[in-house]
Amino acid sequence: MRISLLPLFLLALPLMEIAGFVIVGREVGALATVGLVLASSIAGVLLLRHQGFGVMARVRAEMDAGHDPSRHLAHGAMIVVAAILLIIPGFITDIIGLLLFLPPVRDLAWRRFKGRIVVATDFSAGGFRRSRDKVIDLDDGDYSREDDFKRGPDHNSPWRRLKDD
Repeated sequence: MRISLLPLFLLALPLMEIAGFVIVGREVGALATVGLVLASSIAGVLLLRHQGFGVMARVRAEMDAGHDPSRHLAHGAMIVVAAILLIIPGFITDIIGLLLFLPPVRDLAWRRFKGRIVVATDFSAGGFRRSRDKVIDLDDGDYSREDDFKRGPDHNSPWRRLKDD
């Protein structure tokens, strides 16, 4: 049976953060400690804004090229987590957040966790293919915008029958 250390880490994190505040406060002073905490929060907001737009552009480029964007989506999620960790007051969360902003660290995390993540898209060598499960195919004569304006709503439409049932 595999035991997860995450709950233990989450319980110990506030105590480690308090110890970090005490150690840093003793070395640089209380005012400088508060300044560092505020600076890291501002940096988290700015990095989230700057890096987030870049990742979204790379995801869009991958999708337009017909490639699997899951790696870039995972990097985007890790950047959001990193920014949140920087925004949260504390030096240990700041260190973890700064590490997550580094692409080699994100690549390492992606390689470690990608086997546990299920991607619900269908990408192939021929490009992006949409699932045809929920596609309604209409013939040329089934729909026309001019018909809607001339005759009004069709009361025999299957969509109306579903709505009225």
